[in-house]
Amino acid sequence: MKALNEKINFLKNKALNLRIDSIRATTASQSGHPTSCLSAADIIAAIFFNFLKYDIENPNNPNNDRFILSKGHAIPVVYAAWKHLGIINDKELLKLREFDSELEGHPTPRFKYNEAATGSLGQGLAIGAGMAINAKKENLNYKTYIMMGDGELSEGSIWEAAELASHYKLNNLIGIIDCNRLGQSGESINDHNTKKYAAKFNVFGWQTHIIDGHNIEEIVTTLQTILNNNTYKPTAIIAKTYKGYGLYDIEDKNGFHGKPFKIEELDKILNQLNQRFKQAAKYKNKTQYMPLKPNSHASIQKHSFTNLDIENDPNTSFFDLDKKIATRKAFGFALASLGKKNKNIFTIDGDVKNSTYTENFEKQVPENFIECFIAEQAMIGIATGLVLRNKIPFAATFGAFLTRAHDQIRMAGIGKNALRLCGSHCGVSIGEDGPSQMALEDISMMRSIPNSIVLYPSDGISAYKLTQLMSNYNQGISYIRTTRPATPNLYKKNEIFEIGKCKIIKKSKTDKVCVIAAGITLHESLKAYEELKKQNIYISIIDLYCIKPLDVEIIEKTAIQSNKKIITVEDHYPQGGIGEAISGVINNQTIQIEHLAVNKMPRSGKPEELLAYEQINAKAIINKILKFI
Repeated sequence: MKALNEKINFLKNKALNLRIDSIRATTASQSGHPTSCLSAADIIAAIFFNFLKYDIENPNNPNNDRFILSKGHAIPVVYAAWKHLGIINDKELLKLREFDSELEGHPTPRFKYNEAATGSLGQGLAIGAGMAINAKKENLNYKTYIMMGDGELSEGSIWEAAELASHYKLNNLIGIIDCNRLGQSGESINDHNTKKYAAKFNVFGWQTHIIDGHNIEEIVTTLQTILNNNTYKPTAIIAKTYKGYGLYDIEDKNGFHGKPFKIEELDKILNQLNQRFKQAAKYKNKTQYMPLKPNSHASIQKHSFTNLDIENDPNTSFFDLDKKIATRKAFGFALASLGKKNKNIFTIDGDVKNSTYTENFEKQVPENFIECFIAEQAMIGIATGLVLRNKIPFAATFGAFLTRAHDQIRMAGIGKNALRLCGSHCGVSIGEDGPSQMALEDISMMRSIPNSIVLYPSDGISAYKLTQLMSNYNQGISYIRTTRPATPNLYKKNEIFEIGKCKIIKKSKTDKVCVIAAGITLHESLKAYEELKKQNIYISIIDLYCIKPLDVEIIEKTAIQSNKKIITVEDHYPQGGIGEAISGVINNQTIQIEHLAVNKMPRSGKPEELLAYEQINAKAIINKILKFI
């Protein structure tokens, strides 16, 4: 009992110091969210100084417990904890939010002890679920803690992740809700009704604990109970807290969100805290509780280059020059081959495995297949969690449905996470399903992500080989856009593809125009080529299989040799697509550029009808060329 009392007193002192340092840092910055830090300080103190098993000198230790701050605006209190663990010094803490500081206003990987880029609320739980799944797959015993705010529980992405965490029995996942009642502009949807929050998690299959989030002893006892429990369920702690806790003048009062204290107020504010927590302020450290090193000799898994030989693929006959294959199917074949060669490759599906052909992977590498059902936001979050634990995840769904998860993709871009994404059923060429199923914004969306690459294969060979390139790209997000219809194979099996390159597939000394296309419109361009050839009109054609980064040198050189004229043709809206990408890099003002794209609202119909309606078929290409020249 004496030892427990000593520990509780120590943690109370730490919580006080976390409050003090959170206020000092945000005051020095004159920006930030001190009141959100004050409500979370007691829980952070208990986790970081009593429960977190963490190799302080090695944040990449594969068996470290993980802590994700989903309510990213409270990051100063976490930085304060790392200060008291000796990772940063006081001078560094007080540079919070400065341009040259790693301690940004919301968590980013510039500070290597941040687990994930967060701050867009509602995303931490899915990322944590991905990390918890990794622990299960690797037989590691680390725990994943996620601190959420009660306000972000209004986000549907939280409940997508909650259901999947229950489905996969992630009993190594602990969610803590800092239920401080107040959001940015007013009360959160359920105020302080902690029972209502607990009931929601119960319905989703979680075990729950309602606690006083400012009672250190109750926090410690509850966390210890959870860690001793062998339940198969994930756990949610709903902690009733007060925003601004410790300062009577602002505690539990609206209107103080994101408002740092004035510099001239600082001494008065800190004196109020020391008076409020007198015993904690008087405490002198007798014992320093530090995180325990995890019991693991597991080594960090490094990404090794994965090479594929299409000639040795069991499905190699699909890639013969006289065959047709949908690029989505070729993607599925490549994915299965990659999974058999590299145990770190995972595939994550959104209930469309029989359309994206990720079912090929599931059949051959079932242990690394994760079904996320129709929960695209959670799918991307789980993929992000796996990336952060050194896995190589591919997440696939219809390209149109990835728009639902754009925020998760955007945040993964901020985190520099190497997600591999496949969007199938792109463009109007999918036909009868109609516009709700057509990816017509995806190129724009993916091009806008920093460090991303955007790939658009036109045949089975390129789809297969570009999938392999994605598996080896670790600098950011990679996206492959696949089509529904089967298309003829254009390349031999030994053709080489590279990121940032393109292919000139038609060229002569008398070319009147350079046509740049990819996917289904490349095949329409080839049809146009054959018709124009009959009229003794020749054009060059570029297969733009890599839309980002672009091979500017080859594009410009080919255009100059093609009468200084370019026509881009794409099964995508004009905004942010291939046409705009090309126009944005061509600096030669003598080169004229015309665009064909999806300019009318599409509808259900046969693919050939829709290509004609949108004027991106062979006939439209011929008409555009004849007018242009």
